[in-house]
Amino acid sequence: MGNIDFISLRIFSLVAEKGSFIGAAKALQMPSSNVSRTISQLEDKLQVRLIERSTRHMRLTESGALLYSRSGALLDALAQLESDITSNKTQLKGPLRLCIPSEMGPKLLGDSIIDFSLKYPEISINCTTNLAGFESLIEDIDIAIIVTRGDLPDSDYIAQKLAEFPCCIVASPKVIKQWGKPSNISDFSALPCITTATALQGKAWQFIKDSGEFHHISVSSNFKVNSGEMAFKAALSGVGFAILSRHACDEHIKDGSLIELNFASKAAPLNLYAVYSHRVFLPEKFRVFIEFLKADLAVNTVNPRPIRAGIQGESA
Repeated sequence: MGNIDFISLRIFSLVAEKGSFIGAAKALQMPSSNVSRTISQLEDKLQVRLIERSTRHMRLTESGALLYSRSGALLDALAQLESDITSNKTQLKGPLRLCIPSEMGPKLLGDSIIDFSLKYPEISINCTTNLAGFESLIEDIDIAIIVTRGDLPDSDYIAQKLAEFPCCIVASPKVIKQWGKPSNISDFSALPCITTATALQGKAWQFIKDSGEFHHISVSSNFKVNSGEMAFKAALSGVGFAILSRHACDEHIKDGSLIELNFASKAAPLNLYAVYSHRVFLPEKFRVFIEFLKADLAVNTVNPRPIRAGIQGESA
């Protein structure tokens, strides 16, 4: 069998089954000349005549009949193997290892992940929370959900955007009274600002231009945290200026406990991504989970859950 490839064997078996080259060609949707050429090449490889041809009919030789009788079980086994592989690819079961942001993850994604688990009970969810982001994929994690501002760092991973959350620059009346309203975003380099300790890999505040490009500003900060909730409380208490999610601030902007500051360049939004290692064939459960989150988050943008926290730029 070392000289027989499965494609040639399939074509030969179909010719034998249909009783003609034309019949096999129609079933395979290929030119009859290609079918005839394949049989000739197979005969050359085996150095034996498989089919006797004439202008009116064809018949299997003794060798051809032997090959046809023995090849059926082999081709059936191959078809079953292909079916099993395809079925395994599309089955929605087995482990799915997730990592979500420590603070905002349970608030924003907890209900969605629970709903997904209830809908697909044969998928075993293993969900951890931390701030590792891309690094968590090294630790046997299938999908990491990360939050970032601006461009994603270069990596060998695949990132699918799940949602975007607008942000705004705010300060308490106490801060505005003491420091005044800055007239330009560059003024923040000399003003007290609330930032995150490890967000954005230590990068500065980010703004987005009308062109879509990101603009970084180095700001002055004597209050750094890894918690958006703490940044929010600090802004309310008058510690300094902050960039926070708009939804978290709306109520407080309306009641005057926070004042929104507007500039030509807007604060870059928070972007939520699903990140996973590069794969030639993405497991179906990955695709279904990501699409489930996208759909759920799209619905919740109408009445979004409060977001004060995040990683990689929750308040920076």
